[in-house]
Amino acid sequence: MEVATHRTSDRTALHRPGFWQAGVLLSALVLALPVFTVFSFIFVPAGEVWSHLAETVLADYLSNSALLVLGVAFGVLLLGIPTAWVIAVYDFPGRRFFEWSLLLPLAIPAYIIAYTYTGLLDFAGPLQTGLRDSFGLEGGDYYFPEVRSLGGAVIMLSLVLYPYVFMMARSSFLGQSSSTLEAGRALGAGPLRIFLSIALPLARPAIVTGLSLALMETLADYGTVQYFGISTFTTGIFRTWFGLNDSAAAAQLAALLMSFVFILILMEHYSRRRQRFFQTGGRHHHPLHHPLRGWQRYAAFAICVTPLAFGFLIPAGQLLVWSLSIAEEAIDLSFLQLAGNSLLLASAAAIFTLILALFLGYGQRLHPSKPVAIAVRFSAMGYAIPGTVIAVGVMLPFAWFDNTLDEWMRGTFDLSTGLLLSGTVFALLFSYAVRFLAVSLQSVESGLSKITPNMDDAARSLGLAPGKVLRRIHLPMMRGALLTAMLLVFVDVLKELPATLILRPFNFNTLAVRAYELASDERLADSSIAALSIVVVGIVPVILLSRAIRKSGDTHE
Repeated sequence: MEVATHRTSDRTALHRPGFWQAGVLLSALVLALPVFTVFSFIFVPAGEVWSHLAETVLADYLSNSALLVLGVAFGVLLLGIPTAWVIAVYDFPGRRFFEWSLLLPLAIPAYIIAYTYTGLLDFAGPLQTGLRDSFGLEGGDYYFPEVRSLGGAVIMLSLVLYPYVFMMARSSFLGQSSSTLEAGRALGAGPLRIFLSIALPLARPAIVTGLSLALMETLADYGTVQYFGISTFTTGIFRTWFGLNDSAAAAQLAALLMSFVFILILMEHYSRRRQRFFQTGGRHHHPLHHPLRGWQRYAAFAICVTPLAFGFLIPAGQLLVWSLSIAEEAIDLSFLQLAGNSLLLASAAAIFTLILALFLGYGQRLHPSKPVAIAVRFSAMGYAIPGTVIAVGVMLPFAWFDNTLDEWMRGTFDLSTGLLLSGTVFALLFSYAVRFLAVSLQSVESGLSKITPNMDDAARSLGLAPGKVLRRIHLPMMRGALLTAMLLVFVDVLKELPATLILRPFNFNTLAVRAYELASDERLADSSIAALSIVVVGIVPVILLSRAIRKSGDTHE
């Protein structure tokens, strides 16, 4: 009886507001600071710079960003849906290989594929040079599409972002009831009619989710559009901040961009909310995998190999060729320092973000109240916000704090404190935590959900405090989920460009920044080793992702 009373009182204490609950709410508020900062500038009166932007370039930012989003939407749907359908439903030579390899373009950042194809397709590139040599042509004798254009940016982004639609659509197709599709076939509907009338409507919510992820990445892109000379919101924020030296106008541009991102988020949530109307009805789920014969096998193979070749094999192969040609001269002490900076920064960010995710995830487990749940979700929304916007939202409050403290110290003690937060590695780590917390938090919450709450109750009944329960019980059981969370954030930080460009300390470079700088100076071959290093590391989480999808697919077979 005493034990039962002790356990009941202990469980009551477990859910009483305390350190964990207050800590979660405070952490969420701090992590949301960049978002609040950017949005607060909506209410700042427009200055001369904003008026100048509105009169001259704001229309270009709006139109180019809108056209880019529309073009990429069409491109990722065109590449992602057919590949997902033929992989999920039909059997043909190479299907098993394409199941995982079609995700490989995710390992190549968009700005790297843009540099690579520019080197391949530009006037001095091997393709046009070969055409002129083979047919005896001069520069003005033929027409060749301009790579550095809005259309070129649409193609580059579509090639690396279509896997978002592919993996979401394929997962949905695999989960559809085979009896529903077979009923359509029994009624005389052909494969195309079944796809358009049954399978595609059922998969619409999942496709919209993948599409929204791809479009958020499109709006967040800086390296590709800047290199191609396209005026979008991300390039405009950079120019306003560094060229016009007006942080308020840059923040107002960032707030406008963030509004578009939130519209995409609302679209995605609305689509998921309607998912209950698209139930498949059948209890027996399995992929059909109808064998293809004759020309259909070659058509399915071509549908799958085309995006893989242009999205990964060709650019990765060209980077490898360039890297081998300059390896002896390029791999020196400065490159090793760049690699060291990148690895240390990515490792520190992965650990820092994992600690935050553990604190928030476990705090929500201890106190599953609505305010805590809302705070945790709000703190993780940074993943949907472009790195440029987060960098602006981090720099403004950090710079205000540094300037205020320095002014007070000068007036009180005649001592300058300098820049304690802005322009430091801590500012970078904080921006990475805001940007990529959702990635780590998702893995942590997945790991925690597999541990029964009875284990927490048993440990607490033995007198263990929440921190000790987390350290002694949960962490050992979640080792795989924690490692996955660290790895995903590590690779994301390694690829991140705009936030690093804005917030990095003086004379501090990473592989991503170096590849961007060399490519901007038209030294495309020289940028290849840094770019290839990022691609090789990026393959690791893609392999993990493909394995997870494969296991999910196996449950349907």
